[in-house]
Amino acid sequence: MAELVEINSKKDIFPEYQNTPIGLLLEYHNLNKRFSNYEAPKMLIGMCMDNRKNLWIPENFAYIIRSGGANLFYHEFQVSFAIGVGNIQHIALIGHTNCEMVHLDSRKDEFIAGMAKNAGWKLENAQMHFENLSPFFEIGNSVDFLLAEAGRLRRRYPKVTIAPLFFDAENSKLYQIEKK
Repeated sequence: MAELVEINSKKDIFPEYQNTPIGLLLEYHNLNKRFSNYEAPKMLIGMCMDNRKNLWIPENFAYIIRSGGANLFYHEFQVSFAIGVGNIQHIALIGHTNCEMVHLDSRKDEFIAGMAKNAGWKLENAQMHFENLSPFFEIGNSVDFLLAEAGRLRRRYPKVTIAPLFFDAENSKLYQIEKK
């Protein structure tokens, strides 16, 4: 079980994120902190490809990988590159409300019809494509997935701080996730 924690002031930021790039991300986005200039990225942000999500951050502040459901499993080389070459020590995973990677099976018919209409695929090819690949991208519950993905990345990169965060598409605010 998890709880979303609002950030309405700097003191609301979890102690482990204060005075880190993750804390700065929360200050920039939620608290309208005045932008600083950055010559190089300070963190990596893994977020969903959803078009409703825009972050309020300065230029050059972060590497950003967009992937359905903020699932970075198939982007591990890019994550490793940001850590190994970009010297990144902080990662924010950002999921959001109404993610379309949740309950993918409910979109199966729409997916197949859309691939036939928009990509010119045969229905049977589109169906096979969906059935073969959708299990890799179904995330179930967004918050639970973020916690699990953060745990997986922490095991993979033990010296990197990983923060699961949640974006509310209606109010455009970021929330911290506290595991109960």
